[in-house]
Amino acid sequence: MELTTSEILKRVRRIEIKTKGLSNHIFAGEYHSAFKGRGMSFSEVREYTPGDDVKAIDWNVTARFSHPYVKVFEEERELTVMLLVDISRSSLFGIHQRSKQELITEISAVIAFSATTNNDKIGVIFFADKVEKFIPPKKGKSHILRIIRELITLEPANSRETNVQAALEYLNNVVKKKTIAFVLSDFISKSYDKGLQHAARKHDIIGIQVYDKGDRELPQAGLIQVMDAENNTTNWIDTDNKELRVQYQKVFDNQHQYFVQTFRKNNAALFSVRTDEDYIKKLQAFFKAR
Repeated sequence: MELTTSEILKRVRRIEIKTKGLSNHIFAGEYHSAFKGRGMSFSEVREYTPGDDVKAIDWNVTARFSHPYVKVFEEERELTVMLLVDISRSSLFGIHQRSKQELITEISAVIAFSATTNNDKIGVIFFADKVEKFIPPKKGKSHILRIIRELITLEPANSRETNVQAALEYLNNVVKKKTIAFVLSDFISKSYDKGLQHAARKHDIIGIQVYDKGDRELPQAGLIQVMDAENNTTNWIDTDNKELRVQYQKVFDNQHQYFVQTFRKNNAALFSVRTDEDYIKKLQAFFKAR
């Protein structure tokens, strides 16, 4: 169902109030602590004083003035944050109060407001089986509200499936400066090891797996009709069949295991959050652990 402009504005405002409040009162400090000092830039040279690190001595300037001088560096505070957001059909799924898409939207908005509070730029890559939209990194409230509006309304043009590899390749091609990239998806995707390997060499990658209880557990409810949102096929399945339920769970567990192993192998951070869990605690724990 297509939302009216009024409904979109109301939803944007609702998400802004909730997530901006969380960002200001809960996450601003944690975000700053987690990502500060990701790089150092040269500032100036000054005369050496006892206690200075001898490794910081600038030997060229020292030779020129016949007196020791040291390089002074300052923290590069302005960062660039990218959100890689999965908008494939499977993100619409959810058997609890909210869908995966709704949870991805809230987490993305919290990260966006946390970034802008710390004067960082933020951009978004929306993807399904290919990249659907790219919003270049910028600052400012109007930019954040545009991102939230797109998070609420953007749908894939033709594609339905999830291709994390395509999103990571796009990140590698269009974002040249080192960035902090959050990949938000259920990771029900073809292999993405190669794309992550290249991206993690250059960028600080964090995978956030958003999933629903129904992604792993079939309810025991007899014969039911189900539709695969990604390939648009409908089938009847017998949920009383224990073997079927075990196989269904195994498929999810294998995808989750691949997600964990692939991110860890490439030294990329990760965590998972279920649609009925408190994502605030998960985000806090992640920021504090950094």
